[in-house]
Amino acid sequence: MTLNVLYLAHDLSDPAIRRRVIMLKAGGAEVTVAGFLRDENRLANEPGIRLVVLGETADGRLGQRMAAVLKARFSLSRLLAGIDRPDVILARNLETLALSGAASSLFGATVPVVYECLDIHRLLLDRGAKGMALRAAEGAFGRSARLLITSSPAFVDHYFKPLSRLDLPVMLLENKVLELLAPANPEPPQMRPPAPGAPWRIGWFGAIRCQKSFAILSRFAQQMKGNVEIVIRGRVSPKEFPDFEAMVAAAPHVSFHGTYRNPEELAAIYNEVQFVWAIDFFEEGLNSEWLLPNRLYEGALHGAVPIALSSTETGRFLARRGLGLLLQKADTDTLERQFMDMTVETYRALFETLAATDRNQWITGPADCEALVRQLAFLSSKAASAVSIGMPLPLRSEG
Repeated sequence: MTLNVLYLAHDLSDPAIRRRVIMLKAGGAEVTVAGFLRDENRLANEPGIRLVVLGETADGRLGQRMAAVLKARFSLSRLLAGIDRPDVILARNLETLALSGAASSLFGATVPVVYECLDIHRLLLDRGAKGMALRAAEGAFGRSARLLITSSPAFVDHYFKPLSRLDLPVMLLENKVLELLAPANPEPPQMRPPAPGAPWRIGWFGAIRCQKSFAILSRFAQQMKGNVEIVIRGRVSPKEFPDFEAMVAAAPHVSFHGTYRNPEELAAIYNEVQFVWAIDFFEEGLNSEWLLPNRLYEGALHGAVPIALSSTETGRFLARRGLGLLLQKADTDTLERQFMDMTVETYRALFETLAATDRNQWITGPADCEALVRQLAFLSSKAASAVSIGMPLPLRSEG
């Protein structure tokens, strides 16, 4: 029997939402997506899913998003009218977790809920009244959840165990590259040192939301006087960069090339650079210290050497594997010292170590998709069994 998943999405313009939908479908599930829209709807032309728009939200405007969630809550029976009863509800981020209980009750209150949280908002970490209220809300909204999906063990160690009101078994789904049609004998990435006289190229790809990274990279490129080029691609946060095009135009040796399709265009864009910027200061000291970003896996798979801070989870991840260019400090002087001494031989050593890594470290394949759907199906069957014999479900996994 095919598993029917209702995916409550916080942002239909987020490429990660599309990747998760593709992963669920590849695992054998039927998927209905109900979500909020902030920008381009990346699921608008995705075949084989039913799509429901719950409303519009704005990046960085928490109050507006709360109002949109409240409005959707009171319209949920109308918005979800006519869809098949789901076997499981997957709620991405706190704003859709707030809708999950109401959505479950529409189908008889027996539909298990899974909470997917791949970033920890800074307000959840606040030690004052705001943080306490938000964590209490998360605990209340997630009281019927059966599983937590997250992307970094550091999120569990630093937030879900010590601070969160949730008490759930955890499934770790790293932000690996979705690869459903892997060749039988995949070719390893090819080394691509710059041509004589050409600059080293550092790619900053993905969610472009970190003002400090832009400041460091643009100053660094200027100081290197054409010996290093910064290539930016992805989805720019309008709240953090209201005049991004002008900033790029004013920054020598920095270029922006718009968005890209993930995973379809990853090989092409990463093959144009030698290094990938895997540092983030968007929530410095908090979420930015703990995440394992998409660009880490994407760059490594395609042979772009990650640049990371050694003090972060990303840096520790790379250090355990002997990979990457690790910095004690991320500033222009440190970068300048690294790249003034960068030779083709130094780059070759970094590249060859990376290219020799088992590519399964970086990819999510068909078996992983099937394992996710099996786990969700297990929750669904467990919920049905518990209801039939009138027993509560355990909140901790066994074994």
